[in-house]
Amino acid sequence: MRIVYLHQYFRTPAMSGGTRSYEFARRLVRNGHDVHVVTSDTESSSDARQTWRTTVESGVVVHWAAVPYRNAMSFRERISAFGQFARLAAPRAASLEQDVVFATSTPLTIALPAVYSARRRRTPMVLEVRDLWPEVPIALGALRSPLTRRAATGLEGWAYRNAAHILALSPGMAAGVRARHPDAAVTVIPNGCDRQLFADADAAGRALRDRTPWLGDRPLILYAGTLGFVNDVGYLVRMAATLRRDHPDVRIAIVGQGAETAQVRAQAAAADVLDRNLFMIDQVPKAEVVAFFGACDLAVSTVRDEPALHANSANKVFDGWAAGRPVAVNHEGWIADILRRSGAGLVLPAGDPAAAATLAGAFVSDPARTAGARAAARVVAANEFDRDLLFERFEDVLRGAVVPRQSARSAAGQTSQTAKNQP
Repeated sequence: MRIVYLHQYFRTPAMSGGTRSYEFARRLVRNGHDVHVVTSDTESSSDARQTWRTTVESGVVVHWAAVPYRNAMSFRERISAFGQFARLAAPRAASLEQDVVFATSTPLTIALPAVYSARRRRTPMVLEVRDLWPEVPIALGALRSPLTRRAATGLEGWAYRNAAHILALSPGMAAGVRARHPDAAVTVIPNGCDRQLFADADAAGRALRDRTPWLGDRPLILYAGTLGFVNDVGYLVRMAATLRRDHPDVRIAIVGQGAETAQVRAQAAAADVLDRNLFMIDQVPKAEVVAFFGACDLAVSTVRDEPALHANSANKVFDGWAAGRPVAVNHEGWIADILRRSGAGLVLPAGDPAAAATLAGAFVSDPARTAGARAAARVVAANEFDRDLLFERFEDVLRGAVVPRQSARSAAGQTSQTAKNQP
């Protein structure tokens, strides 16, 4: 197949951030498909002289548009970036040979260039939904006016109607799509565990501990991800205050950046935990974050206490399991259900960071409990979320979208030829 893969925030292991698209794209190439990714160069400056640059990443041809983006941008700046990328990506995608267009959100505006390309090239479009839209932005207050809410709902419906198939990253997201579009073809393919990438996590973690004086052999709780409004990383600061009193040897490491980095740092300083038992580290490339997961005793994923966020499929959860580490979340939903069923981590109380600190502190201070949870994490990673297993389902969806279209074209061609041969 010739695949045009649209993702505004495509990342390689040499970059920070999630690499789901990279991992799927390189596997498509490995299986003989021709893959062109159309994405944005988010680190470019707003006055970049060259609009496009092209690289080859593990056999994948990547087209980078100079569209700056930061988590710290205002809502208006983000909307501008979404629109600018859609405008640039539409003609670029349509210029490429293709049998199918695959587009992954967020943002949902990715559907605009995807549908444009699919219509111009008369190919099917498959859409991946990474967040419930527009429930999440409405719940978080990003869409306040009736006009913006109607526009968001209209874009969502239009995108789903134009998709030959929809992928959802969690059962809750799939249920949200089906609730409004019962006839939609939806398949759940969650984020995955890159076990090959994390195969040396134990050794890398030991090396990190050896060169980090504030860590050494102390228990470590890790948050590795974005420090944005959604993530509520201040929850960990409040945990750190209780941990310093009740479990003074436990360390918390926050690795990443985002709109609330300065705010979290200020909160940690005010609570007198910064550089005492809580340490903040700038974001690192995906390949380097392996060492932090290998060093930790518990990987944590936090979100604001909002039911619309319970369907999330955070990369850090699956990276923790890939490294064979227990995971904790501070919300209910499908991940919480897996943790309780499998024993591969903890579910922390959303509204009570002090109680969460007591639970997490006792957990990471108990070698027997952490050893059992590590074993359970490895089983979950291998049997339920291995990237190769999920890729097979992903490839099947793309093939399924292409084959009916090719069969229809073949049938139309045969009908036309038959008509010509008739007297």
